[in-house]
Amino acid sequence: MAKNILICDDAAFMRMMIKDILSKNGYNVVGEAENGAKAVEKYAELKPDLVLMDITMPEMDGIAALKSIKSSDPGATVIMCSAMGQQAMVIESIQAGAKDFIVKPFQADRVIEAVKKVVG
Repeated sequence: MAKNILICDDAAFMRMMIKDILSKNGYNVVGEAENGAKAVEKYAELKPDLVLMDITMPEMDGIAALKSIKSSDPGATVIMCSAMGQQAMVIESIQAGAKDFIVKPFQADRVIEAVKKVVG
């Protein structure tokens, strides 16, 4: 059965790119969020198998959203996405419970490798 994935990124073209990569590889994108606050709402509503979460977003950043999702569902599976040079944030997100991280610009094989590693 296809895994359900929620994509959270403030850039519409990034969401579209990730959605395209995932769909072509048999994953089901059940929702998209353009900021951390929406990501938390959508997570509660959709209960996806995996969340791909950008770190830098307006309203609520990805790390705050990750912490919020993990506090309501400790079993949540989240992969963080970050631009180059955000190592400190990546470390903070792993400590907050993220399972992996992907660096932008995305390479399709790296995205799929990370997704397969955490949800199969």
